[in-house]
Amino acid sequence: MYRVRDGEVEALLVHPGGPFWKKKDAGAWFIPKGELNENEEALAAAKREFEEETGLEPHGALHSLGSVTQKSGKLVLAWAFEGDCDPAQITSNTFSIEWPPKSGREQVFPEIDRAQFFNFEQAKEKMHWGEFPLFERLLETLKQK
Repeated sequence: MYRVRDGEVEALLVHPGGPFWKKKDAGAWFIPKGELNENEEALAAAKREFEEETGLEPHGALHSLGSVTQKSGKLVLAWAFEGDCDPAQITSNTFSIEWPPKSGREQVFPEIDRAQFFNFEQAKEKMHWGEFPLFERLLETLKQK
């Protein structure tokens, strides 16, 4: 999701929940994304994952931003759409893990613990480096409109 405020493009980024990401900020923000289900089309998965991670339904024209490959080898396909929301109202699905490790205690965490709109310069600092090219492509796509 992106919006234009005072002539600047801002992208909605999310911060992963759970203990591993709790104290990380710079380089720890991502686009909402997830795994493809078996026989699921990539665009359908992107819409589903966006809704699961934010509680918001994507709407309007979706523009392909292509793909990036993360260091882990994970291929990320991305689309953008124009919209707006109050990031404080985001509601995410949850996951459970044994925490602390080897404690025998299962704890539940939100997949996304917060969301925020960032302009290009802010995103350059906050966004995971492997996904930042998607923001650059968003700007290029919007220039061509």
